[in-house]
Amino acid sequence: MANHQPIKPSPINIKNKRASFDYEFIDTYTAGIVLTGTEIKSIRAGKASLVDTYCFINRGEMWVKNMHIAEYFYGSYNNHSARRDRKLLLNKKELRKLQQSTKTPGFTIVPTRLFINEKGLAKLVIALAKGKKEFDKRESLKEKDDRREMDRMFKR
Repeated sequence: MANHQPIKPSPINIKNKRASFDYEFIDTYTAGIVLTGTEIKSIRAGKASLVDTYCFINRGEMWVKNMHIAEYFYGSYNNHSARRDRKLLLNKKELRKLQQSTKTPGFTIVPTRLFINEKGLAKLVIALAKGKKEFDKRESLKEKDDRREMDRMFKR
């Protein structure tokens, strides 16, 4: 009998902070990502970035574009390219819903968080989002400053 130890939750939690500033999230989904061996090793090492990433649907499949996963240090000739398009795994119902929603002007799909689940698989949280107007962004900054000021007052 093999002695199985439970896999502890991974500390990998890469966020797209800019997305919550630029967009108002309507709905979120958790999608799997199709990766090569060196890509998952780089993600586990925390060498990934969601800056300037976006999702698109092509031939009934969801893809993430411009996601940067650094080349794996120990990867030799079979290393991956850092910014290739990667396929996302969602069920047909979710894909249909997202495809219908993105046909409406002003709506887009943005990746918000990349993490490794308890089974050791890389997952990407994507959000159906609507672009914020300039005054909404100013409002977000004002709320952030107010919260920071309140925290300062209570810590004294």
